[in-house]
Amino acid sequence: MATYKKKYKANTKVEKEQNIEEGSTTAEVFNTLDETASKTEAFVEKNQKYIFIIIGVVALVVLGSLGYKEYIAKPKQTAAMNDMFQAQKYFNDAVNGTAKDSLYNLALTGGEGKFGMLDIIEEYSGTPSANLASYYAGTAYLRLKDYKNAIEHLNNFKSDDEILAPLAKGNIGDAFVQLNQPEDALDYYEEAVKMRYNEYTTPMYLYKAGAIALDLGHADKALGYFKRIKEDYPNATEASTVDVFIGKAQVLASK
Repeated sequence: MATYKKKYKANTKVEKEQNIEEGSTTAEVFNTLDETASKTEAFVEKNQKYIFIIIGVVALVVLGSLGYKEYIAKPKQTAAMNDMFQAQKYFNDAVNGTAKDSLYNLALTGGEGKFGMLDIIEEYSGTPSANLASYYAGTAYLRLKDYKNAIEHLNNFKSDDEILAPLAKGNIGDAFVQLNQPEDALDYYEEAVKMRYNEYTTPMYLYKAGAIALDLGHADKALGYFKRIKEDYPNATEASTVDVFIGKAQVLASK
């Protein structure tokens, strides 16, 4: 059966006053909303030219960003990768073969009419290839015993890679060792350790950090690094000789 709600009629004076008061409050709210809406409409109407300009600028920025990535950044990166191929080959040949110095120089400056890593850095600045070229260049300079240039280029290299990121920091540490700046070397070895935890770079730089710390007279710190190798990385190459260094560090720490 259908039902309906019977209209309620206020009978008392108090109820009538309450209804009037509530009606007045509601009316006031709606009036305020109307006034706000009117003011907004007036503002939009008055300033619509500027609003459209702002919207247009935002749209251009978004579209420009997308267009830059699609039509400039991508082709630029592709060209950089192609031009970098020969320099990478020189570098890899230097690592794996003979005549290392001449090959590292070719990797840096180019050969056979092809770009070297230094050309890639300059020509394709801002691309991932230019960033990677900084790593190659820094490492090549390190192998060529040009330690200041090695540090400069390796510091320019930015990466989240599991291996390359700590290797870059560790290579800077190696350069500072050769420059007879052991405190700086220790800082970079410690940074390399903290960057990533893996079976390759972590024990290697724990070992190097421990050795430098020991030479600097920080026996307790060195002992901590050597023990970490023994406990956390027992299968690492460095673990095979770490007991000798643990013993030495213990003796020096006890003095």
